[in-house]
Amino acid sequence: MHYQNLATTGIVALVLAAGGCHRDVGESRDTAREERTPAVDRAAELQRERNEEISRLDKRVADIERDYAQANQKVVSGNRTATAGLREELKEDVSNVKTAVNDLRTTTPENWWDRQEAAMKQTASDIEADVSRLAGKVTPAPPQATSRATGENVSTDPFTSRRDKFVADIRARVDAMQQALDRVKARGAQETEIEDTRARAKKLGDDADRLRSASADDWWDVTQARVREYVDRVEASVKRLDDNKS
Repeated sequence: MHYQNLATTGIVALVLAAGGCHRDVGESRDTAREERTPAVDRAAELQRERNEEISRLDKRVADIERDYAQANQKVVSGNRTATAGLREELKEDVSNVKTAVNDLRTTTPENWWDRQEAAMKQTASDIEADVSRLAGKVTPAPPQATSRATGENVSTDPFTSRRDKFVADIRARVDAMQQALDRVKARGAQETEIEDTRARAKKLGDDADRLRSASADDWWDVTQARVREYVDRVEASVKRLDDNKS
């Protein structure tokens, strides 16, 4: 009987110990789940906000395509005349702005900077072509290193150093374009075109200056701001397409 009591006591102890282990494991899992939940919830919320922004831009692009088709029809019919060069430029922009919004769906922290650089370089080249047509060849001065331009040390961080070099290159191109435009004297329609081109160059310079403080974590804010501003510009241009009566 003594041995039987000991055996029974041992079994009870093992059961209690096992129960304690299960409780410990369960409590650990619950704690880990509670710790993960806020981060998971925040990531889901951010993705929901991004999807909503893309949907809003999709709707605006659809409106732009509709308005462009209507305005272009007026120009084709001869009831209105488009500003010189605007019709051709808009045809390309209406297509490109749709692509830009679609690209937002596949923009990630890994590819955003490559896309940002490509978009801004293309914008710089487009403006530069117009400046060359209006004011002659544009020759940017070699960009200054960050330490010489601001008195600060050049960063060795891969993203920061790449960002700073890109900003310096764009800034040098913008400065050269603005200097070339300043040398041109014009009146009438050409003066209006020069001022429009000057405004575009200034906008590009402002965009580059804002990038000076951008971090890798700003990937979505920087990207969606660029695309949204592109939508704004194309939308405004569509409204001007048929503003001249024939």
